[in-house]
Amino acid sequence: MKTDAELQRDVERAIQWEPQLHLAEIAVTVDEGIVSLAGYVDSYAKKLEAENAAKRVHGVRALIENIEVQFPTNWAKTDAEIANEVLAALRTAWLVPKDKIGIKIENGWVTLDGELQWNYQREAAKHAVIYLMGIKGVTNNIKVKSDTNSAIEKKDIEDALKRSAIDGSNLLVMVSGSTVTLSGKVNSWYQKEEAERIAWNTPGIWEVNNELSIDYEYAFS
Repeated sequence: MKTDAELQRDVERAIQWEPQLHLAEIAVTVDEGIVSLAGYVDSYAKKLEAENAAKRVHGVRALIENIEVQFPTNWAKTDAEIANEVLAALRTAWLVPKDKIGIKIENGWVTLDGELQWNYQREAAKHAVIYLMGIKGVTNNIKVKSDTNSAIEKKDIEDALKRSAIDGSNLLVMVSGSTVTLSGKVNSWYQKEEAERIAWNTPGIWEVNNELSIDYEYAFS
């Protein structure tokens, strides 16, 4: 049972625990378990790390993230320079099939497009560019379209979830064609994201709808 004040303190400590983050850069507020982050950081990677640090705190029901990326003038790059670096990073990412990803750069914001067979390839493409200096954000519009013709078996996904550390007693799996929908309740943000990651490992999958809700025993301050 956590009050808003206790949850705010825990999120602040989680952010402070990350070596590359400084709490002075990020303000944390909490209202009925909904955490808001605001402030400025000097890289997109730090923005993501602050978000992930908050998500890992038990008791966070939802997250509002208003952190802005602002870097020193000598770190600034043109969109053309960023495009060249993104292309080079994708070429050296061994999990990402070559010449399958399209990119667009607008005012330092990177958008990835294309089609890949697996979600891990989609995530690898994003991971390859998020640490590049000078980018302000990444939108991952890559679609997953597997060429596997095997039917998706609901039981296979349920069994995979049971093998994990997720409490699946309140978790429901629905399969419609190449789309999997997860619904029900889990007890942490980690379990919500882990359930989706496991579902994405299913051969033949094109889309995962993660409708899981996070259910905490929570006392509002």
